[in-house]
Amino acid sequence: MSTAEVAVDQTTGPTDETEAELPHAPGSHRIPKSTEPRMRFFRDSAIVAHRNLITIMRVPTLLVTATVQPLMFVFLFAYVFGASLGGGQYREFLIAGIMAQTVAFSAAFTTVGLAGDLEKGIIDRMRSLPMSRLAVLMGRTLSDLVVSMVSLVVMTVCGYIVGWSINGSLAEAVLAYAVILLFAFAMSWVGALTGLLAPNVEVAQSAGLIWLFPLSFISSAFISAQTLPGPLATIAEWNPITAVAATGRKLFHNSAPPMFPSATGWPAEHCVEYSVLCSAAILLIAIPLALLQYRRVASH
Repeated sequence: MSTAEVAVDQTTGPTDETEAELPHAPGSHRIPKSTEPRMRFFRDSAIVAHRNLITIMRVPTLLVTATVQPLMFVFLFAYVFGASLGGGQYREFLIAGIMAQTVAFSAAFTTVGLAGDLEKGIIDRMRSLPMSRLAVLMGRTLSDLVVSMVSLVVMTVCGYIVGWSINGSLAEAVLAYAVILLFAFAMSWVGALTGLLAPNVEVAQSAGLIWLFPLSFISSAFISAQTLPGPLATIAEWNPITAVAATGRKLFHNSAPPMFPSATGWPAEHCVEYSVLCSAAILLIAIPLALLQYRRVASH
């Protein structure tokens, strides 16, 4: 072998075959190249989620906002309007609807948080790091999912205070909470997309609520969807919030006041399946769009 060939051989380094034959230090574990990106994605998502949760702990007013608002709706509808809508039976009907509305409103929490990160330049800092782009959004939605869990705990305690109870089995209750949290996770991705589209926090805050209020009130979260007039009844019947609220009532075994007409139609008869399908459809649409918008804003 010539001197040039030896130099080339020394600079190219070991091939994959020779590298596989090299001994490794005792106790060392090499991560296969095929699984390394996946592990890095989970790690990055956990780091971003932890960072967001620390922010919430340092600014407790953010958590207060996420928990006080549903409590206000409970006491407002349970005692101000509930007396004329069925009293104690209406309060039993109400709680699952408030839970569905609360996790839907968590989308606004995600919207404002992500818009704030954009405005402060935190997204630009994350973009400069060797981390998955999807992990930035996944970390945000996972941390907000934790906030939704806390809100549901507060709602459950408040529900027992006003006379609501879980009358079904433990397995049914766990399934009900799982469906509600899946919907919360899906709505957080809608909020992430909205936050990335908004030019600043003020616009994000308005945009995050302007469509949530009609979505939550044109539903069976507070009343029977069958009492709404004309096309509003059809919209409420197929509204995902209606399906999630109906799922909670069905699995918690909560009955409606006698004055409320029974819900009919496929979404009402298959509310659990329809809730899961709606959440899956929202995720399939919102995640790619949010990732695409993230790439656009991060490239500027």
